[in-house]
Amino acid sequence: MADFPDVVSVATKLKNEVIRYYNVEDDEWRLTKKTKDTTVWRKPSEEFSGYLYKAQGIVEDVPNRIIDHIRPGPYRLYWDSLMTSMDIVDEFEENCCIMRYTTAGQLWNIISPREFVDFSCTTDYEDGILSCGVSLDYGEVKPGYVRGFNHPCGWFCFPLKDNPRHSLLIGFIQTDLRGMIPQSAVDTAMASTLSNFYSDLRKTLKA
Repeated sequence: MADFPDVVSVATKLKNEVIRYYNVEDDEWRLTKKTKDTTVWRKPSEEFSGYLYKAQGIVEDVPNRIIDHIRPGPYRLYWDSLMTSMDIVDEFEENCCIMRYTTAGQLWNIISPREFVDFSCTTDYEDGILSCGVSLDYGEVKPGYVRGFNHPCGWFCFPLKDNPRHSLLIGFIQTDLRGMIPQSAVDTAMASTLSNFYSDLRKTLKA
């Protein structure tokens, strides 16, 4: 993508936006799903008519290894049950890349398979790591897929001070699935997807 704009400015804007979500006060979030070891909240998105979701849970491993499994790369496709393909379209020196990936249908295919093209960047943040991304309008859509759009999203991972072999993983996700889908189906799918994401991640890290 020779015509891609300045990578540093795009990455800086993206990181600042996700850090702003991280600093949103607790009372602005509404609980949407809670399991034994993962909690998901949401608030109306400022980017589109859906929700910004916040997910949080403890994961048994160090931040570097956890983020290596989340960011674009060989690990992600191996364990993420929702993702069906992933290709790195372009790579940049600043720990940034552009990836194209597809996701499986959900809710008995009420939500059909989706395709995304995202700009992704990973960086240190405080005593942990931040990996964040945002969708791009790029290229033709694969036949049989609907092109979804991720507004600024990100994963923060911090080591626990009293147990550095465990980490706090906090995600902020706001995905516009597009297409003709009832909002209630989207809300159900997002909460379950985030909960399953933590479950799948924990299983593969323990393997």
